Amino acid sequence: MSLPRRTPRRRAWAVLTLPAALCVLAACSSGPASEGGTDAAPTREASPSPSGPPGTLFDDFHYTGADDPALAEHGWEIRTGGGGPGIKDTWGASGVGFPSDSTAQGGTVLRLRSSTDGTTQGTEQAEVQTTGTRFLNGTYAARIHLSDQPTSGRDGDHVVQTFFPISPADSSENYSELDFEYLPNGGWGSVGPQLDNVSWYKADPPDRVSHSLKRKLGGWHTMVITAMDGKVTYSLDGKVLFTSSGKYVPREKMDIHFSNWLIDLPFAGGTRTWDMKVDWVYYKADEAVSGADVQKAVDGFHSDGTAYVNTVPQS
Repeated sequence: MSLPRRTPRRRAWAVLTLPAALCVLAACSSGPASEGGTDAAPTREASPSPSGPPGTLFDDFHYTGADDPALAEHGWEIRTGGGGPGIKDTWGASGVGFPSDSTAQGGTVLRLRSSTDGTTQGTEQAEVQTTGTRFLNGTYAARIHLSDQPTSGRDGDHVVQTFFPISPADSSENYSELDFEYLPNGGWGSVGPQLDNVSWYKADPPDRVSHSLKRKLGGWHTMVITAMDGKVTYSLDGKVLFTSSGKYVPREKMDIHFSNWLIDLPFAGGTRTWDMKVDWVYYKADEAVSGADVQKAVDGFHSDGTAYVNTVPQS
């Protein structure tokens, strides 16, 4: 399915100041606990050194909270600015946390919690992106927990749970974007559930190719994107879903994003929350790495007690 282009996202980002981050931490800790865990992070320390295999990013999101200095030091930013997609200008930081989770391989998760009461004023969407280091050809992978129902409140929202590398600006001449987007309740006229993969050539006017997997996918999944040798391949749990080629391949370096947002507000009344969780993220520059070999690499980092590596050249 070829999706309608989302509203322009670019992009008033803001790095959290310490006072703001402390407020975020308080907000996160006052909310409901993460599914399968608590808001108290384990005591295992993140690796103090970014040393590791060349051209590699790995992070298992072992942070104490939004005010952890290592979060920014490791090249992550929480979105608090305006713009789209979804409900415009409703991006906030209170839904971003790093709770412990017994179902996560590394013991903690990046939790993205979006909430709404059906009004724009009562809506907050959540997104986190990389900064400093940008990524082009190679393998992108993440273990992500998708939600088929809200964590609390009434079901029925058109929520989008996403993992995607994207150009720094929608207006870029060499615009590039590669999407995993899960819509448990559908949207844009589709009833769902569905997982969409979309490879973009241009944002405006929209020029992209896409594929939809029509299936419920609540729970943990490993998502892999390989961009090598003039083609992009999307895989889920080791199974190839879609391949794009020709002009629908990355043409410039991109940031990695995780986002949990709402297409629209189909009904008002009663607050509901939607959680998306990320166990770990992995990138290997200029190599097509199979899902099995991605997992071997991740297992190796965990067995060594390594929570973070970034040897990808900054750009």
